[in-house]
Amino acid sequence: MRCVHWRRVPLDLAREAWEQSASTYIDRAAQCQLSAHDEGEHFGLLTDAVAYGTALWLHWHGADEVELVVLPDCPVAAPGPDGEGCCLFADHAVQHTWEDALEEVSCTS
Repeated sequence: MRCVHWRRVPLDLAREAWEQSASTYIDRAAQCQLSAHDEGEHFGLLTDAVAYGTALWLHWHGADEVELVVLPDCPVAAPGPDGEGCCLFADHAVQHTWEDALEEVSCTS
């Protein structure tokens, strides 16, 4: 199951994200894409339209610590010839998105 924590994107970071990406739209809030957890770091996907093999993430920890980070895509895919790729970033903590058997996880939601 995915983390339930959301974070509003501060206006200055939304503007910076829009300038860094080829995307014409940046969400004003992001949900943490990691598996369910209460404490620690959270990462919300803003756009994958930065550079090939990377994505722009909103990273937050606590109430006031928030930043934009460009991270390389996770290269791990599910076993098998039609293995689904992980929708997170390289070296992320806990499980890959395709390992989450409790809910259908989409890379775009």
